[in-house]
Amino acid sequence: MRRRLYFLVPNLELAETIVDEFLLARIEERHIHVVAKEGAPMGHLPEADLRQKTDLIESAEHGLAAGGVTGLLAGLVAVTFPPAGLALGGGLVAATTLAGAGFGAWVSSMIGIRLPNREIRQYEEAIERGQLLMMVDVGKEHVEAVVERIRHHHPEVEVGATEPHKPVFP
Repeated sequence: MRRRLYFLVPNLELAETIVDEFLLARIEERHIHVVAKEGAPMGHLPEADLRQKTDLIESAEHGLAAGGVTGLLAGLVAVTFPPAGLALGGGLVAATTLAGAGFGAWVSSMIGIRLPNREIRQYEEAIERGQLLMMVDVGKEHVEAVVERIRHHHPEVEVGATEPHKPVFP
C-alpha cells in the first residue's frame, strides 16, 4: 500500500536535486510527479499526467459504484415486475449491473477529467507564484523516513499533506 506525499519546492534546480535523491533512494520515477505553472520549464522532471492532475480516477470509481448499484436495482425491478409477462432471469440482473457500472464509470470519468485534483487545488496559488508541487508515492513504511530526509536536507521545502492510500497504477 502506498501513500502520496506532497512537497512544495521553491525552484526548478532544487526540484531536480530532490528527484535525483529520490531516485538514489530507489523510489522509481513512475512514483514521482511534478506539477508546475502552465508553460513553466520542467527540465527533466517527471511531469504529472491527467491521473494526478485531475479527479479522473476518483470520479470513475464513484461512477462505477453508483452505476453498478443503479444497474443492479434496475435489473431486480425488471425481474420482479417483468414487462408484458416476459420471463426474465438472473442473466438480466448481471447484464444491467455491468452495463450500469460501465456507463457510470464512463460518464463520471468524463466529468472528473475536467476537474482539478482536490489535493492540488490547495496548492494552486503557490504553483501560480512559480513554486513546483512534487507528489511522491511511497510505501507506508517509508513515509516518515522520506519526510524526515526532506526536512533535514531541504528545510526550504514545504512538506504538505499525506494522502492515506493511492492505488498502484503504472
